[in-house]
Amino acid sequence: MTTIQEELLPGTRRALLHRIAVAQSEGRSPSLVAAVVRDGRTVWHGARTSVDGHAPDENVQYRIGSITKTFTAVLVLRLRDEGLLDLGDRLEKHLPGTGAGEATIAELLAHIGGLAAESPAPWWERSPGSLRPELADVLGDDPFLHPIGRRFHYSNPGYTLLGALVEQLRGASWEEVLRREVLEPLGLNRTSAQPSAPHAGGWAVHPWADVLLPEPTEDLGRMAPAGQLWSTTGDLARFAVFLAQGDDRVLSAETVREMRMPAAPAEAADVADGVTYGLGLQIQHRDGRLLVGHSGSLPGFLANLTISVADDVAVVVLANCTSGPLLAAVGADLVRIVAEAEPRIPESWHPLPDVDASVLELAGQWYWGTYAFALRLTGDGGVSLEPLSGNGRRSRFRANGDGTWTGLEGYYAGELLRTVRRPDGSVSHLDLGSFVFTRQPYDENAEVPGGVDPEGWRGIS
Repeated sequence: MTTIQEELLPGTRRALLHRIAVAQSEGRSPSLVAAVVRDGRTVWHGARTSVDGHAPDENVQYRIGSITKTFTAVLVLRLRDEGLLDLGDRLEKHLPGTGAGEATIAELLAHIGGLAAESPAPWWERSPGSLRPELADVLGDDPFLHPIGRRFHYSNPGYTLLGALVEQLRGASWEEVLRREVLEPLGLNRTSAQPSAPHAGGWAVHPWADVLLPEPTEDLGRMAPAGQLWSTTGDLARFAVFLAQGDDRVLSAETVREMRMPAAPAEAADVADGVTYGLGLQIQHRDGRLLVGHSGSLPGFLANLTISVADDVAVVVLANCTSGPLLAAVGADLVRIVAEAEPRIPESWHPLPDVDASVLELAGQWYWGTYAFALRLTGDGGVSLEPLSGNGRRSRFRANGDGTWTGLEGYYAGELLRTVRRPDGSVSHLDLGSFVFTRQPYDENAEVPGGVDPEGWRGIS
């Protein structure tokens, strides 16, 4: 069962429906629902169910588990953007006495704070949060398993601490702050800490028989910022647009871009698998494209949010079973189906409205030693520098308004690019973080460190 939208071609819609039908059938999920977002809006919704005539729509709530962490990260980044904290601050500065205060806020966001993955027994996802009323109950007597900042180790207690930090600095509950600062501004009216009808029931499916067992639905209490939320494909589709584009009522485009940047050291296996973690977002390289988002699970529910910013495609997949369909793989496949069948049509090229002659004269070929680079002017008023060989260091640079540029990515991120001119005003060379770029390899008329052999280039007889 699917709601047909005219924005996608019939063949694409059928391929999407086929993929979720296979996932629901082979994964033996009581129901599975998905949505595709493109150009800032939902363009397809599909659902499969074991109950005849009752396939869920985009307004039916499912529990989304750890996708909740992305919402908590948004609240923390709002505090940073308002100047109430710095990501390099140790937690102790703002939330003293936890016993885990040596970890920085950034380390907690990126799961490199050295904390344990789970709270002490009993299994927190299947027991009431009232068993852990205080942070000490969540962290236990010895919360650290690893040196702080050294390795990625996913931590639910870490996000519990971040939720408590939000409450401390806002003077209100995590749930209230989330509703006021994120859910209401973005119009996420079907996202809540407690289930609101219509909502799916959570089920366990027997691994060796086609029979079901209802899962308990616990209020996670203190651990709510790590996994409490219920939501819908409709709401998460709107949240995906926000994570790709930003919304100045919540976070700027620059800040959500920061969330999507890798922030955790990768394990050797992670490097091989092409996965890492940002600030509240999972990052993976799959099928030749960079995907960001988050997965979630709690007993009875699975959830996935996957975004390809470059393809302008986002996908939400929700299911009401404890295990079965691999929703991260389903999400990536749905992105691939749309991106390959209906690739993004680029904006029309337009010439620049104006150009500074002193910048235009810098365009063209430059050499760092014997490495050839091309400098190009970009449509946003900056410049880009990339190797002509296709391999090597490359970056875009933002204009600073004083004749200099700051690197935005890669090796040159944050580095200053400036033009060095001779007394007569002609260009001698470019200085990029002390590296000298000249118009000719080792140009004898430029200030090349170490000088240039006066006999010049030569052959060997």
